[in-house]
Amino acid sequence: MAVNTSQTIDGVGRWGGGFTGGLAGGIAMGLILSLGGNQIELLGGLAPIPAADVGAGWAIHLLLSVLFGLAFATVISLQPIQNVVNTFREYLLAGIVFGTVLGLVAGGLIFPVAMTRAGVGAFPLPYLPVPGLAGELFAALLFAIGHLVYGLVLGAVFAAVNGIAPEMIRRRVPASDQ
Repeated sequence: MAVNTSQTIDGVGRWGGGFTGGLAGGIAMGLILSLGGNQIELLGGLAPIPAADVGAGWAIHLLLSVLFGLAFATVISLQPIQNVVNTFREYLLAGIVFGTVLGLVAGGLIFPVAMTRAGVGAFPLPYLPVPGLAGELFAALLFAIGHLVYGLVLGAVFAAVNGIAPEMIRRRVPASDQ
């Protein structure tokens, strides 16, 4: 049986993988933020027209997740990166790196700018189960875990949409000769 070791990411796979991976990763991260401390509401509160509600937070979060998924698709599809990222595991790692960088940029740049524009001096964290510094550390931990999970799911879904399967699945499913 022939084993296909080459990969080609076309436009449909690139954008479909970025959109689908971003959406799936956004849902996974959103669940962590929602169930871990209702942090998804923060996005609703930082909208141009503040509406600290869960629906607005989810809508903004998923929109941003898809946009960042498309950004991941753009970056991962660059030829120099395609020369080194070939396996499912490497796509997972690329997704985790992307999620980590995204979390650092979001926490260090995007959120402070959005908070300034919304006239918010600090994160409103009265809903966390632990008050004070412990609550803020808990929020930061959830934020970090959420971005790692986002990247992991994004990388996995992007690879799957583009026909790149984990090694153990490739060994069990014979390649078809067409």
